Amino acid sequence: MEAYRTEEEQVEALRKWWDENGRSTLLAIALALGVGFGWQGWQQHSANVAAEASARYDEMLDAVRETRSEAQVSTTRHLAEGIKNDYPGTTYAQFAALHLARLAMIENDTETAEQELRWVLTSNPDTELRLLTELRLARVEAARGNPEQGLEIISAAEPGAFEPAFLEAKGDMYLQLGQREEAIIAYEQALGLAAASGVGASEALQLKLRALTPISAREATPESAPETGRELPAELEE
Repeated sequence: MEAYRTEEEQVEALRKWWDENGRSTLLAIALALGVGFGWQGWQQHSANVAAEASARYDEMLDAVRETRSEAQVSTTRHLAEGIKNDYPGTTYAQFAALHLARLAMIENDTETAEQELRWVLTSNPDTELRLLTELRLARVEAARGNPEQGLEIISAAEPGAFEPAFLEAKGDMYLQLGQREEAIIAYEQALGLAAASGVGASEALQLKLRALTPISAREATPESAPETGRELPAELEE
């Protein structure tokens, strides 16, 4: 769950960036197109679309925060689908699709989650949003019982700053395939990169690695005798 919360924070960070910079981007596009299409008309149209999409997205976020009952979940889904349908060319529509995928996964509807994530990838997202979407798509494929396909998605990506999260997901998929040693290597690489970045690894990642590896020399102090017969936590058992 810690890793997932981190991904959610990335979505919100991207959304805030768009709120702060997206309008200026639209303005630049409008300037470039103004010569051929009429500056004032295009400027007004772009401003209206951005403002409407932003307002609808904020309304959806309010619904997400308040989501508790089935009716509230339905309201959130309705708002997100409306943003996708009415403003398909905006970043807000891409964020809405991510929320729809999240709702689908909560309901174990992996097919719908996959469809929403693939829609984002076909809508020309920026680099960071594309990487986040690819990471979630890989995890959805693994949840559908296709860890090999999840690994293909991860291996084809150039994750950049997302590499620790991609490596952790790779470890999860190797473990799902019963490839214990490969999982350990991926987890250790993720842990090392997270430490080098100064961000630090999630508690979940550390627990996964501890469950798969024997007590190290630094842990095997006189005050802490080596353990034997360590078992995997239930969530990591094949």
